Order: sequence, then C-alpha cells, then structure tokens
Amino acid sequence: MSDMNELIHIENLNKIYRRGSEEIHALRDIHVSIEAGSFTAIIGPSGSGKTTLLNMIGLLDRPSSGSIAIGGNRLTEFTERKLVSIRRKTIGFIFQRFLLFPTLTVKENIALPLLFNSDHLDYRDIDKILQDVGLTERVHHFPSQLSGGEMQRVAIGRSLMLKPPLILADEPTGNLDSTTAARIFDLFKALQNKGQTIVVVTHNQELAGQADKVLLLRDGMLINM
Repeated sequence: MSDMNELIHIENLNKIYRRGSEEIHALRDIHVSIEAGSFTAIIGPSGSGKTTLLNMIGLLDRPSSGSIAIGGNRLTEFTERKLVSIRRKTIGFIFQRFLLFPTLTVKENIALPLLFNSDHLDYRDIDKILQDVGLTERVHHFPSQLSGGEMQRVAIGRSLMLKPPLILADEPTGNLDSTTAARIFDLFKALQNKGQTIVVVTHNQELAGQADKVLLLRDGMLINM
C-alpha cells in the first residue's frame, strides 16, 4: 500500500487524565501513520486505550501532548470551532450503541446529518446509501422494528451521508452475533473499495485480521506485532 497517500499522521501522542493527585496515562508516545483508502483495526484488552485513540483521531478529545495531522493539517493547533467544522466534513462516526432516534424511520435517521449541514442539503444520495447498506426494504421502519445488524447498518448509512473520507467505528460489532458481525466487516471492506478510509476499534481479532493494518494497544502503548 506504499502507493497510497498518508491521511493520518500521529507523533508522540500522549493522553493523561487526572483524578485528584493521580495521573492516568491513557496513551503513551503513540507514533502511527494511516494511509488514505486503507482499513485499519485497533485491538487490545479493555482499558488499553483503544477508544481514547479513536476519539483523538476523531477530534472528540485533545491530546495532552503530541500532534495529530489529517490530510496534512496539524489539528492540535486548531480552535474548537475549526475542529467542529473539520469533523463534520471529514469524519463519519459509528458507535456500538447505534444512537438512533426511536421516533425516526430508517430513512430519517440516515438523513439526520443533513439537518446540521445546510450546505449539503441533497437528499438524492439517501436512496443510494440505503441500497449500499442493504436497507431498501426497511425505509419506513422504526429502530424498534429492526434487528441489531440492521440498526448498525442504519448507523453506518448515517455516517456516509456527508460522504466523509474517513469512517471511525468504535466496537461496531460488539452487540452482534458472529454472522452479522462478519457482514458488517464485509460492508466496511466494500466502503474501503470505494475509496474511504476505515478505522475500527474491535475486540474481534479474527475480523481484525481482514484489515490492512492492525494496531495493538496495551496499557496505552502501541505494541509491534
């Protein structure tokens, strides 16, 4: 994958949380590059710093020290307002708990990001996304009428609505059976084949083995595999 351009570059990344006089080192001196169009899995035991690293990449939290660059822009130097703008245009988030609105239909949940981005008010893409995630026959269903795998696909569809170059997923198959989990990973691979960059936190090492790159974290440190 050496012919790919670097999308994410992380140097000397540290995150320290303070609890009274105690310091908790969630991340320690992380150095990593992620190429555009690649599929990266982040694995490791609970409490190893996986979600913290994903939140850093997703601009949901700031590092204690070190730098993160996306597309050549050093994000640690930007204001919070600028980071919000970059986050909306660049990153699609997929969470383990789906975070769907129970009173909205599948189509309305997927279209939700358009309400917060007036410059992207183009609803013609929704039908294409519904097809991509295999939910064309569930358009008017509510979350309570869906299986866990279908709800996760709604969450994935929502993350694609603004066509972000980067998709971040935190334990997206944690609540799913093995067959459904495999289908979700197949969908990620299909998105990668269309040029999107995928970064997934997962406990499932078998599925992680399908990724181009696997990052193993232990006690906040990146371990060479």
